[in-house]
Amino acid sequence: MNDYVTLTLGFVCAAVGGELFLRGTVGIAHWARVSPGIIGATVVAFATSSPELTVSISAALAGTPQISIGDALGSNVVNVALILGAVVAISGIQTPRSSLKRDFPLALLIPAVTLVMLLDGVLSRIDGLLLVGMFLAWFVAVIAEARKQRSAAEKLLGEQRGWLAAMLSVAGLVLLIAAGRLVVNGAKGIAVAAGLNEFIIGATVVAVGTSVPELATTVIAKLRGHDEVGLGTILGSNIFNGLLIVGVAAIIYPIDIGWQKVAATLIFGMLAVALTFPTGHGFIERRRGVLLLTLYAAYLITVLQR
Repeated sequence: MNDYVTLTLGFVCAAVGGELFLRGTVGIAHWARVSPGIIGATVVAFATSSPELTVSISAALAGTPQISIGDALGSNVVNVALILGAVVAISGIQTPRSSLKRDFPLALLIPAVTLVMLLDGVLSRIDGLLLVGMFLAWFVAVIAEARKQRSAAEKLLGEQRGWLAAMLSVAGLVLLIAAGRLVVNGAKGIAVAAGLNEFIIGATVVAVGTSVPELATTVIAKLRGHDEVGLGTILGSNIFNGLLIVGVAAIIYPIDIGWQKVAATLIFGMLAVALTFPTGHGFIERRRGVLLLTLYAAYLITVLQR
């Protein structure tokens, strides 16, 4: 199939899958009596990060973990600077207090920790275990908060419950995963033809392609008035990518890569989260979205020139 046709079909699957997945996700939150933001930061984030997980594990098993770290870290820049930036630039977004206290600080810390670990030129199996340990600590904190919220979930009109919500989520997820793979295959074919190297392909083309599920879910969540789902998905996905996915890839096959090659991606990742950190009443203004999109453009220029 032509690479451009594959790319277009991927975006169509993303739009349909994102709509179904959002409806099912919020329905599950209602049924489970927890806030949609918690579901977004865990179930949705993990599900939408599954393309990154697949790419990273496959690359690590094949002995090319540079693609793994390039994809995971590049996806984090895409998630915040491009996807969240575009959504915020349209109308701004409200930040739940739980995300402000729990998710933002960790999302900001992850690039710094990863950069320190890479100063010796390798992300070892021990480093991978430490990253996975940080992820598990965060996940336990999320589960503890979810248990506190079970009796206080807000009723959301128009969403499905129980088995129907689960079916919608599964159908949407299948389409989102298919969308991610189609976009990756189409975009990667175009990039290889252009002569880009492995890390750049991972940090740009593959990163954007595997972030299609987050893009679809976040945009549709904003259009449907579920800001907390979109923001939770982005932050949760970054935590999954930076801790679990990179950690698992390093455990499978230590990542031998100079810190100079990933410094730009990590620094831009930290800047993106810092620019998004809400002030005042927890509202992220539209001007922040414009700044984030500008930052992403600068990131692309920087990476492609390396």
